[in-house]
Parts: sequence; structure tokens; C-alpha cells
Amino acid sequence: MGHVLLVESWVGAMSRLLPRAIRESGHRFTFLTRNLHHYLRASSAEGVHPLLAADNIITADTNDEASLLPQIARLHEVMRFDGVITSCDYYLGTVARLAAHLGLPGAQPEAVEHAYRKDLARRRMHAAGLAGPAFAVVEGWPPLRDAARTLGFPLVVKPVDLCAGMFVRRVDDEVQLREAFDALAGFPVNARQQPRSPLVLLEEVLVGPEVSVETVTVDGRTTVVGVTDKSLAGEPWFVESGHMFPATITPAATSAAADMAVAALAAVEFDLGVAHTELRLTESGPRVIEINPRPAGNQITELVRRVTGVDLPMVYTQLALGELPDIAATDTGVRSAAISFLLPPKAGTVERIDGTAAVAEAADVVDWAVKPAGHRAADASSNNSYLGHVMVVDTNGPGARPRAEELVAGLEVRFADERVEVPA
Repeated sequence: MGHVLLVESWVGAMSRLLPRAIRESGHRFTFLTRNLHHYLRASSAEGVHPLLAADNIITADTNDEASLLPQIARLHEVMRFDGVITSCDYYLGTVARLAAHLGLPGAQPEAVEHAYRKDLARRRMHAAGLAGPAFAVVEGWPPLRDAARTLGFPLVVKPVDLCAGMFVRRVDDEVQLREAFDALAGFPVNARQQPRSPLVLLEEVLVGPEVSVETVTVDGRTTVVGVTDKSLAGEPWFVESGHMFPATITPAATSAAADMAVAALAAVEFDLGVAHTELRLTESGPRVIEINPRPAGNQITELVRRVTGVDLPMVYTQLALGELPDIAATDTGVRSAAISFLLPPKAGTVERIDGTAAVAEAADVVDWAVKPAGHRAADASSNNSYLGHVMVVDTNGPGARPRAEELVAGLEVRFADERVEVPA
């Protein structure tokens, strides 16, 4: 039995999937956090949250690496950790450096930094000769305005160090560009109270269907588990409204996307771990949007598991412990699996969400949830704004996504101050 040090976590699906994967793979874990209340606030209708069922819960300043590394090294002498992981993007670099400091398995820290920082990844891919969008990395309004004039509108504005699509938006002119810049400037620290980089990434708009490639890398050799397709809610934001695995694209497009993802991971020298690389299938071929050196969120890993039997959170755990996981696909009887998200039609306080009875009674639904009464809905500008989800499996073919979308379309959000609103 291995002992995993789990450093921070998201409070969404992966906060349950990763502890479950650790336990089911025969291991135990210690949870390390700087703010336990961040997780206590995450309600669970199923009782104790899996993160809080850890063998040990340790509080330390995970934002202060200078003091954290020697502190955990002293704990390691007593508790003997066999691996260290996180599901939170903001601590991927910390975990890589911690694993290296303790002499435990892990990806090269520099590779992890180059993968999850959007500007560093873009520069590495460009240096490697991979086709991609025209881009610029700048700091401050005058350089941003000048770079936009050089590149030409429309453009996509991205913070280099945030996730879940936060503050990523399309801009069509300098007025919108200034709005995007001011919004970023008003968000100087992330959700974990870490100071943000002032750099802004400007990119040419990529046109075409969006997919992600789920991969496993061992000793620098990457194996593609499969390709997931995505549904987007619409501009100017890039909110993901759903996913289906496997993607309903041609074999040639699947192969091209897989090859580009593998090349991107090689460009950043990613050598060990599970990765989730997002791409657009343009007329000129696949182009990388971003690299995520960790398992996919939004329950994509559950879609993969239901179709292939490959449990990517478990694979992630095994790699962190130095184990060589089996990632061969098996016939699960499921031909496609999809998740569709309920987006708020507006900001406001939710009174209730109607239509859930049909979801609960559907035989092909394997998981669903909606926000409770009193939830404060924000504008649908990032993947953090979901009001619920429905996950469906199809044992006959690629029908899971339209079915999931149909069920979500039947949900009605009633706000405390208005009549029923139907989600767009």
C-alpha cells in the first residue's frame, strides 16, 4: 500500500474522483491544504467529502514553497510518502518541485511549468516549429494595444495563469480589448490567493470544432487514450457546455489531433503523467489551444472510463507512485458517453430548477446534479458558472451527446425574482 500526499484540490468532480481512485488502487492518502474551510464549504449530499476522509489532514502554507519544501521533507522522514499529486492547476508546479525535492516520482518541474503556463507553452510550441496561431505576450495597456494592432482583430485575450476559461474572451476591436484588459487588471490574485502574472496572451482566433486529446506519458513516450469532442456556449466567452467521448470526427482528423497533441507535449518536454491537450480542428489542420499536464476536468475522465475502462485519475495516481499502469482499453459495452451542462441564462438567486424528474427517471442517465435553492448564479462567462449537469451513456453508437443535451434543455431555472427562464 502506497502513501500519497495530495496537495490541495479542486472542489468539483475531481475532488471526489481522485480520492476514490487512490483508495480503489489500494493506496492511502494524506491531504495537505492551506485553508481547510475552502473544502468544508463544498457541500456534499453524500456525507463526508472524500478529501476529508484522508488518513491525515495537514495544514501548511502551500503558497510559500520556500518554507513548504523543508517542512514536508521533515514530515516525510516520519510519515514516508511514496508519491505526491494535486488536481489543482495552481499547485502543479509546487507538486513537481516537491516530488523532486523528496526524490519521489514526478515530471520535470520545468516541463510542468512550460506546459500549464499558457505563454510558456505557446513559445515552446512555436520554437519547436509546430503550426499555431499568431500570438503576442505583453504587459500593460499600451503594449497590448500595439500588439493587437499588429496582429489584427478579431483576437482572443487570455490570462497566462488562470484556468476554467476564466477571463478568456474574443475581442473584435480596441473597446472590447480595453474591457478585457481592465477586467484582468481587477483580478490580481487567483482563487487561492496567489499573485497573478501581469502578462497577457493575445492570439489569432482559431476557427473549427474543438476537441481534447487525453494522453498518458511515461519516460517521455506518450500514448493517446482517445479524443473527446466539446460543445461551446458561444462568443465572446469560450464556456464549455458539454463533452462527448469518443469524438465524432473522421479517423484522419482523430489521428491528426492525436499527433499534434503528442508533438505539443514533446515541445514542452513533458516526461511523466496524464495530460489533457485542447485543440481546434481548423481548415489548415489541428492547432493547440492549451496543454494541461493533469487529468481532464468536467468529468471527461468519467466519460473515458465508461467507454474504455481506463481510469485516468487512477493512472495519474499510479504514475505518481512509480507504478506502470495498464492503459489498454476494454470493451465496456458503452459506445459513447457524454456530459451536458446547465448554464445560467442570467445572474441571480436560484429559487429552484424544474424538470429534474425526467432526468432522474431516464435509464441512460448515469449521473446528474443541479444546484440547490438559494444558489447565487453568476453570468455564464467561465466553466465555474454551471448550475448542473447530466451524464448519459449510449450502448449502441454516438448518440450520447444529443441525448444529454436534450435532457438539459428540459431543465428550467426559476429565479427568486422572476418567472421561469429557459437556458439558452
